[in-house]
Amino acid sequence: MTTKTIAGGAVIVVAGALLGFCTSALAQPARQTTPAQPAMPLRPPAPPAAAERTPEPANKGGEVIARVGTNDITADEVRAVVTALDARQQAALARDPALLSQAVRTMLANRLVLKEARARKWDQQPAVIAQLERARENLIVESYLDSVAAAPDGFPSEAEVKAVYDANATAFLVPRRFQLAQITVALAKEADKAAEDKARKKLDDVVKKLKQPGANFAALAKSESDDGESGERGGEIGWLTEAQLRPEIRSQVVGLTKAATTDPVRLDDGWHILKLLDTEASHTRPLAEVRDALVQRMRAERAEANRRAYVAELFKQSPPIINELALSKLLDVPPSEPPR
Repeated sequence: MTTKTIAGGAVIVVAGALLGFCTSALAQPARQTTPAQPAMPLRPPAPPAAAERTPEPANKGGEVIARVGTNDITADEVRAVVTALDARQQAALARDPALLSQAVRTMLANRLVLKEARARKWDQQPAVIAQLERARENLIVESYLDSVAAAPDGFPSEAEVKAVYDANATAFLVPRRFQLAQITVALAKEADKAAEDKARKKLDDVVKKLKQPGANFAALAKSESDDGESGERGGEIGWLTEAQLRPEIRSQVVGLTKAATTDPVRLDDGWHILKLLDTEASHTRPLAEVRDALVQRMRAERAEANRRAYVAELFKQSPPIINELALSKLLDVPPSEPPR
């Protein structure tokens, strides 16, 4: 979308691996990579014979939220998934409830795949059994370490929070921001002369309308902008910091007064006319605003330090012995055979 060409960075919000989604802020999209190809066609396997079918798990109780076949997902199960997410991921769900529906769909898909896998005794393969055992051991270790390394109640004190806030004041600095709206006249970078002439004619017409007394930028954005996404909002593209703005845009916006518009700016996707709706001066976020996040970070760092100290003490009591020579040989990979 053309709104993304105005900014120079990318912000990705991920709400948990189970949810399988991401959303991008008003910035240039991050460079995409080619996904790995599946080892076999992604098509559902044939249903197993009746004798091989695995019974569906019994309803675990609670209000039924979703169902696939005879398999129910209850409200309690969904709550457990949400509770397992961190604060940022839960906030993303609160902002967009549709993401929770997507998470439930993922849970349903997992149930179907799990049913097919168990019916084919996939969980009884030696490699899978070994992986399950490693996962079980890791879960035991992690949960136990969490229990013995948790930060004590009452930590940090108000004085400790204030000391960390003062020592890291620059980390809470909010840079100057600009609230912008735009009207876009689309024109591909390699457009032919006919397309360029047509775009130029439309651009001149838009500029002329904007210069008329009482011109309504938002109304013109809705009726004239070729960027439908921002056009529906009267051209609004949100708040961007000075560093997020592309150089071509930054040079035009920084000197604007509130409610003023820029001259048309040529970007790869066409012409952009920007209006400065508002500005927010650079400022340091007050302690009251960041206190909860700061306390959470300090408690997490204390817990991590406690974990390291606990493991170090175990090693002190039982010093490890490692055969480094034998270990290094494990990394000696024989050369691959040439293709036949």
